[in-house]
Amino acid sequence: MTARVLIVDDLELNVKVLAAKLTAEYFDVITAMSGTAALEAIERENPDIVLLDVMMPDMDGVEVCRRIRADSKMMHLPVVMVTALSEPADRVRGLDAGADDFLTKPVDDAALLARVRTLVRLKSMMDELRLREETSSKLGLEANDEPLRDRDLSGALILAVEDDPTDAAVITDALSSAYTVVVEADGERALTVARERPFDLVIVSLLHAQADGLRVCSKLRALEETRHHSLLALLREDDTESLIKALEIGVNDYIVKPIDENELFARTRTQIRRKLYQDRLRDNYRERIAMAVTDPLTGLHNRRYLLSHLANLVARAGKGGKPVAVAMIDIDHFKAVNDSWGHLVGDAVLAECGARIKLGIRGVDLAVRYGGEEFVVVMPDTGSDDANLVAERLTRSISGSSIAVSHDVKKVEITVSAGVAVVNGADDNAEALLQRADDALYSAKRGGRNRVVMAG
Repeated sequence: MTARVLIVDDLELNVKVLAAKLTAEYFDVITAMSGTAALEAIERENPDIVLLDVMMPDMDGVEVCRRIRADSKMMHLPVVMVTALSEPADRVRGLDAGADDFLTKPVDDAALLARVRTLVRLKSMMDELRLREETSSKLGLEANDEPLRDRDLSGALILAVEDDPTDAAVITDALSSAYTVVVEADGERALTVARERPFDLVIVSLLHAQADGLRVCSKLRALEETRHHSLLALLREDDTESLIKALEIGVNDYIVKPIDENELFARTRTQIRRKLYQDRLRDNYRERIAMAVTDPLTGLHNRRYLLSHLANLVARAGKGGKPVAVAMIDIDHFKAVNDSWGHLVGDAVLAECGARIKLGIRGVDLAVRYGGEEFVVVMPDTGSDDANLVAERLTRSISGSSIAVSHDVKKVEITVSAGVAVVNGADDNAEALLQRADDALYSAKRGGRNRVVMAG
């Protein structure tokens, strides 16, 4: 995943070296040489992540970070402090200011790139959740953008997967005054416990003597009940390989052993704040949208929500350059289904088509019943090639097996056609994008049905 990275450092050589490394990995790099210039660049350039030096003459990095976190427009922007300061107190000071990580120079290149990619993925997910909340607000449904730092963290529940009694005691001593801490030494048992209770943070030791800590993290990310838990890994300072694997798996943060209690507390607080905020966004989205903008037959979003949400996505794509694709999918000869079997069977076919579409897309994608037998899939940050592959996969999923609808009518065979379009430049708009997808859909119909056609 590429991203726009803002590098802030008052030493030009440091900026050039870091910019060269990131550019070689296909990141879009912008730079600033002071704290004031950094804040201006954030407003102007809308970066995806900030790599921030601490020691700067006009405004140090800690103050820059505080101002970012205090501004509702910038407060969700990932910030990584990259500095020569190495004392635990320095790290805690940066984390207390709201930094997502505090990396000490010289920074291992692979670890830095892995951390950047992880935080960019997190921001992409947060942006999508917040954009959906913004859409809810425009539809007349109240939104609440409570700052992360104002969240009440009392009652947060933490699971520590740690078999070292000394480290388990350090974790408990550092966190139990503010949170409820459960320690589980057995890795398999920990997975069961994690599924049974709504933990806000799971701390996993990658130095576990009896269990593979990375595998525990991987399973936590894969399980339905635990995939949204925040994960914090414990590892050795020199174990860069495990760190990179952990970040790729989806670990949110890490801390090196021996554990500094103040740093552990600061990182824990940050992760719990973010987890509770994400939970609130998801819960608000489900509750506020369900009645107003959900199609009751399929459970998908309806046309009303699509038009508002897609307008936001297209406008954002025009400003930031990230592509947005839509696929319009129509059931072939659907009238014949209703005429032959009746509308109850037709409704069952529509519901199953909606279910198969929803199952075949990502969490950030949006599935919509557009009207009648037409569906739309909106795919953020997706170019034409990937969008075409998704549409092909969805048509195969729907057309590849018959639909069981009732005892009287055991199976119904259907096919679908699809048209795909991608945002075309800064002047594009949602209506034009949908029209191009619709035109491509009818080209698929004229071409014999049961196929995908790309617009243009």
